[in-house]
Amino acid sequence: MKKVVLKFGLISGVLSSTMMLITLPFEDKIGFDHSLIVGYTTIVASFLLVYFGIRSYRNHVGGGKISFGRAFAVGISITLITCVFYVVTWEVMYHFFMPDYLVKYSAHVIEKMRAAGASEAAIQAKTLELQKSTAAYNNPLVNVAMTFIEPFPVGLLITLISAAVLRRRAGPPMATSPMPASS
Repeated sequence: MKKVVLKFGLISGVLSSTMMLITLPFEDKIGFDHSLIVGYTTIVASFLLVYFGIRSYRNHVGGGKISFGRAFAVGISITLITCVFYVVTWEVMYHFFMPDYLVKYSAHVIEKMRAAGASEAAIQAKTLELQKSTAAYNNPLVNVAMTFIEPFPVGLLITLISAAVLRRRAGPPMATSPMPASS
């Protein structure tokens, strides 16, 4: 199991990291609303390797059979490796190349509220909420945890679907002698 999990986990993780590195520099041009769509699309694309990893395990290690539990274990392991790559890539990008990300995001949210005609009280409340979120995000443990839970639910869902679709039980055992004819 380790070989398949590592192979597909590493491929999925590198794909996730590469797509993040390619798309994040264009965040200002894409815009925060569209970058959310692009970001989750790249997450889904990288997690498609969960399906292929489970299928590879079933076909090459399991002899064409795999239980839901084993398929889930393979898939969630690939998901965890991919999430680690995602978190490490984001942490490097955020701390070294985009330290003003939350400032820009907060300004975007407030500007969007103003454009929608929100009251000054609502804008002030949202500003305070964003400041508290930014302060919490500056805690490394919170930062890592919040980053991890961005892709993990997607990977979990793809793992569950893939495990259900790909599970195969052993066929019924073949009888060694013919059944006697009934009278």
